[in-house]
Amino acid sequence: METYIDRIKQMKTARKLTNDRLAELSGIPLGTLSKLMAGMSESPKLSNIVAICNALDCSVDYIVTGNPENTNNYTLSPDEMRLIEEYRALDRWGRELTEEVIARETARVESMNGRSGEKTAAESERSAASSARILKPIKPAGRFAGAQPQTGKRTVLLYELPVSAGVGVYLDDSRAERVSIPNNEKTAEADYALRISGNSMEPKYHNGDVLLVQNADSVEIGEAGIFLLDGSGFFKIYGGDRLISLNPDYGPILLKDFADVQCRGRVVGRLRRK
Repeated sequence: METYIDRIKQMKTARKLTNDRLAELSGIPLGTLSKLMAGMSESPKLSNIVAICNALDCSVDYIVTGNPENTNNYTLSPDEMRLIEEYRALDRWGRELTEEVIARETARVESMNGRSGEKTAAESERSAASSARILKPIKPAGRFAGAQPQTGKRTVLLYELPVSAGVGVYLDDSRAERVSIPNNEKTAEADYALRISGNSMEPKYHNGDVLLVQNADSVEIGEAGIFLLDGSGFFKIYGGDRLISLNPDYGPILLKDFADVQCRGRVVGRLRRK
């Protein structure tokens, strides 16, 4: 069951705030905030909840009860509010896909409304079939059962701000560009690409390597993944209660030492250097 802590974490992640930054914005000591985020405060002060909500620019009612906010001048139906909440929960790829579908459908409807007279049943059927053909290429290659191997090229977002294979750095969504990658069964699972820095994952991965990453909120023990620990990004092997480097010069990172631990993706491959 979702708790007020879960909702704070979701809002914090959506606004790309670290615990340090949230503590600064809310005026709450970092130690107090870390205990609250870790669920160690059974009865947090209302003043702290209010300060956090002000820092996150959301209502206390939403954080405490989970009731979605309606801060615009429209009267939204329950279904419309549900769709908005589901959209907010999507990752960047999902939002881009949703926005593209909405834009195409809006253009189609506006075009039909601009025509005089009513459409015949045959016209409606042709329009629906046309929309289906238009939307088909939007599917990510190889994601669905029965998908055939693809050829040619496709684009993904490449995050230029390095995720660390040594010490952690903050992942910044604003520093990304679309790059072309081969479109085949080996790259089909990749949702985005990400450049790493450091040498803690050598000898298999090297400084400057570009990883192919599949969106995932968890990975299996022994799998390589992208992790956010209190807002800092790491590329490591998941070890259950710790993150592990391949380079023996680097010790394990114990997850219990962090208040906010998130998995942001599963590493499914890397691009060859040219």
